[in-house]
Amino acid sequence: MLHLDTAENRRIGIGLVTLTTLCFAVLDGSAKWLVQTLPVLQVVWLRFVFHVLIASALLAPRYGRELLRVRDWKLQALRAAMMAAMTALNFWALQYLQLAETGAIQFSVPLLIALFSAWWLGERLDARRWLAIVAGFAGVLLVIRPGSQAFHPAILLSVMNALLYAAFNMLTRRMVATESAASLQLMSAAGAAVLLAPWALAAWQWPAGPGEWLLLALCGLCGGIGHFMVAQAHRYASAATLGPFLYQQILYMTLLGWLVFGQVPGLLVVGGAAIVVLSGLYLLWLEMRRH
Repeated sequence: MLHLDTAENRRIGIGLVTLTTLCFAVLDGSAKWLVQTLPVLQVVWLRFVFHVLIASALLAPRYGRELLRVRDWKLQALRAAMMAAMTALNFWALQYLQLAETGAIQFSVPLLIALFSAWWLGERLDARRWLAIVAGFAGVLLVIRPGSQAFHPAILLSVMNALLYAAFNMLTRRMVATESAASLQLMSAAGAAVLLAPWALAAWQWPAGPGEWLLLALCGLCGGIGHFMVAQAHRYASAATLGPFLYQQILYMTLLGWLVFGQVPGLLVVGGAAIVVLSGLYLLWLEMRRH
């Protein structure tokens, strides 16, 4: 059930999405550490396995059978497949790229959603929106720098992830009106775990010790909490209200990249990320004015 658009509900939604960005930054940081020593698909699979186990233990006492209640199995299966593919692309890219680079490309998603909305839903884009979209993709090109020595082919994995994530967001917004937040995040994670199991087990390599197991559990915990809270946030506030606060994640990712991996993004990456963020915020501001 969607909540009324009140100041209190907007504050709750903003608080939830703020915690979401922190969870997803920690998830990516933990994954980047793990994929240096473990097969990518194994890390992705265990992230979902721990997600399902932890989410079930935490949410079952409160939600009971609601956790397993699905109103549209086809959309749930599609969302699970998209979640598995996105996570695999992201973790694969993190083997080679800085957290700030993957974060900057990920935040082209609002620009992609605007394009997809015009293409699929027939929404009209005026000159100001086109200007924001073009500027945002110019920022992405600054991060990617195709043809330069700084370009790494893994950047294409992040681009593919962003395209898929934009479609994933549009699907989630459609589903939150009928599916519970608890069921949405648990069933999609369970579906992703089932889909990935054969490939993950074929590439299995035992984690080196308790530290890696702890990081794997942290991935599952942050992924489960993050997806649950972002679904809940959309019940309390509109996408236009929540959108600006999603950009906190790039700050957390840059900070983690510096503190944990000693990676400081170059000026072009910082400049490109700033253009992407400002373009997305401008689009959101235009959307809020329209409503």
